[in-house]
Amino acid sequence: MADTPEQDVDQDAMAAAWEAEAAGGGKGGAAPAGGGDGQDEAMAAEWAAMVDGNAAPVGPRGSAAERVLDQDEIDSLLGFDVGEEVGGSRSGIRAIINSALVSYERLPMLEIVFDRLVRLMTTSLRNFTSDNVEVSLDNITSIRFGDYLNSIPLPAILAVFRAEELDNYGLITVDSNLIYSIVDVLLGGRRGTAAMRIEGRPYTTIERMLVQRMIEVILDDMRAAFEPLSRIQFQLDRLETNPRFAAIARPANAAILVKLRIDMEDRGGRVELLIPYATLEPIRKLLLQMFMGEKFGRDTIWESHLATELWSTEVEIEAVLEDLVMKVGQVMNLQVGQTLMLNASPESLVTLKCGNIPLANGFMGRVGRNIALRIEGKVKRPAATGA
Repeated sequence: MADTPEQDVDQDAMAAAWEAEAAGGGKGGAAPAGGGDGQDEAMAAEWAAMVDGNAAPVGPRGSAAERVLDQDEIDSLLGFDVGEEVGGSRSGIRAIINSALVSYERLPMLEIVFDRLVRLMTTSLRNFTSDNVEVSLDNITSIRFGDYLNSIPLPAILAVFRAEELDNYGLITVDSNLIYSIVDVLLGGRRGTAAMRIEGRPYTTIERMLVQRMIEVILDDMRAAFEPLSRIQFQLDRLETNPRFAAIARPANAAILVKLRIDMEDRGGRVELLIPYATLEPIRKLLLQMFMGEKFGRDTIWESHLATELWSTEVEIEAVLEDLVMKVGQVMNLQVGQTLMLNASPESLVTLKCGNIPLANGFMGRVGRNIALRIEGKVKRPAATGA
């Protein structure tokens, strides 16, 4: 049976009434127990906003709760960065911890020494390999010894050397690329072909011996580089492949890290030189120089000039027969022609003074028309005390 227009109107009105009742449940009639549908919808909208991050969660007192930091923000606050290069700039708490590290820039002579080492190594390695070798200095940084050991890319060969005059040790790290390149060059490998790398095996005796010969060349160049400052003999102590066996200092000790790049046309690798600050301590004063041969406050030219001028300087010397102590009132009442009685006699010693400093004692006499003083001896000055 078809609906009449009057029935359609009644159904539409009934639907509108039900929609109005559902939408205004909290405003109109009595709300059901437990807060009503309107409160439930408001609470659900609030939690949805919290999940989406569009609104801050509201506490019982209406104040916004603290936002939780993610892992990237925590790493940035602490100063840890996975992609950060070892020895690079630090930030956050890590920068405060490492602020005790002594910067190599406080030792100006170190950069000159290592620049000299680069020039010497370029010539020595060319003669050693009979190939075109270019040595470049990447950077010089300060680092803690433990951090460096944890950052060494393996496999590598670590050479522990001893500085005889400094009575301490240093470390040279040769990476695998340079090891295979040196072996390939010294054993007659073709140019233009990449050195063959076989991973997962220890270095052979031949490889270790060839690398040892290269390290001995580097140590001899280091001796020549430090020679203008101080004569130091660097002797190879041992070769290691495990960083744990190459510990020459405490993990928290500061050290100087020098990164060198050795290129042999299409082959090459890195050499890293690590010298603890304890090793450089005996020659620290020499490394504080701004240039080679600097004299700390001493200049021979100035010394000779000062000595010449002192010998030609004129000074006024007084011969004091006796010191007379008088009151201020007596001095103010002195008149012209008044005589002061002294207790000195012709045999009394006369003190020779320059300013207020007594120099010598002697007896007064006469030579022709001039009054003379015959010096008998120097004045014994009291020993200086701590006061």
